[in-house]
Amino acid sequence: MTGDAGREAGVEPLVVHGDGILGYDFGPAHPLTPRRFGPGISLMRETGASHFLEPRLATDEELARLHRPDYVATVRRFASDPGLPPRMGIGPGDCPAFRGMHEASALVAGGSIEAMDRILAGTEQHAFQPAGGLHHAMAARASGFCIYNDVALAIARARDAGHRVLYVDLDVHHGDGVQSLFWDDPEVLTLSIHETGEALFPGTGSLEETGGPDAPGSAINVPLEPGSGDRSWLHAVETIVPAAAKAFRPTMLVTQHGCDSHAFDPLAHQRVTTTAYARATSLLDELAHRHAEGRWFATGGGGYDVYRVVPRSWSLVWLAQAHREPPAETPVAWRERWADEAAGFGQSPLPATYLDARDLVASDPDQLFERDRSIVEQALSAWLIISGGDR
Repeated sequence: MTGDAGREAGVEPLVVHGDGILGYDFGPAHPLTPRRFGPGISLMRETGASHFLEPRLATDEELARLHRPDYVATVRRFASDPGLPPRMGIGPGDCPAFRGMHEASALVAGGSIEAMDRILAGTEQHAFQPAGGLHHAMAARASGFCIYNDVALAIARARDAGHRVLYVDLDVHHGDGVQSLFWDDPEVLTLSIHETGEALFPGTGSLEETGGPDAPGSAINVPLEPGSGDRSWLHAVETIVPAAAKAFRPTMLVTQHGCDSHAFDPLAHQRVTTTAYARATSLLDELAHRHAEGRWFATGGGGYDVYRVVPRSWSLVWLAQAHREPPAETPVAWRERWADEAAGFGQSPLPATYLDARDLVASDPDQLFERDRSIVEQALSAWLIISGGDR
């Protein structure tokens, strides 16, 4: 299928989720809280999602496709004894140890692997794991709230089946783990649009990071300025992603939809809205059908306003995969169900619409937009030269 073929209405994307995911819990003070699944999954259900799959545990052999066995063994030891001295990125800070850490992390990883297996088998065309997108985990190190790199493991599954994979990372933080794991693979293109590492964790993702010696042009990075909003962010998405897809010719699309670039997010400095998210997810669906016969696996990722932003972002991914337009209003029943809890965490009122109002934030000033536009132009032109525009 090419173009809009296969984008018929009524397609029911697979959602990978189960209560076991709630075990991925770094503690009550940690920003990545399992509280997000209550309002997030319930809004998806109210929006129309009904095709769910319980995730399964990834085996040690599956994890070892990208993670060193000694690292998996270390995670297992922390899962049994969280009081061990810090090691391999696990300890006080971003990735504190917790009992059952291996099992919870392997469940997220297994969910992404299983979703990809369903797509590879042809039983599903689009699949989405909201708990996935743990894109900072390295081969032998935990990082940035991520223990096992589930989305990279799904990409590896597609690579082992012979696919060329375009990975698009929209999280406000650079997708460093996925980039590192496929740095020298010419059949994977990692494309990350993020806030510059000069202002935000993990400090990487510069224009100069374009792939390893065995795969020049296997990475594209678009480090936007702090304070960038819809104008700059959408320009980056709509300029870079279609051009890269056209030149790279992927047979599989994998995406990460961290919504921590939103204006409400407490951990970053960008000012993107859900209106931009809706446009981006619709574009990605179009590209999946145009270039990859509709094969598209999407994951969640970051996002720390768990009541006002995360639920709507997840629902917008599902709506794009279902080939449906966002409804005018969020369900009243959903707002009523979560209103008190949201207020208790200082994230209220719950939005009455899926798409943010135009005046939620002011448009990007011309000077900021011009700086970001220059970054986009540099990223695209450099990649076309390095990659030859058609590898």
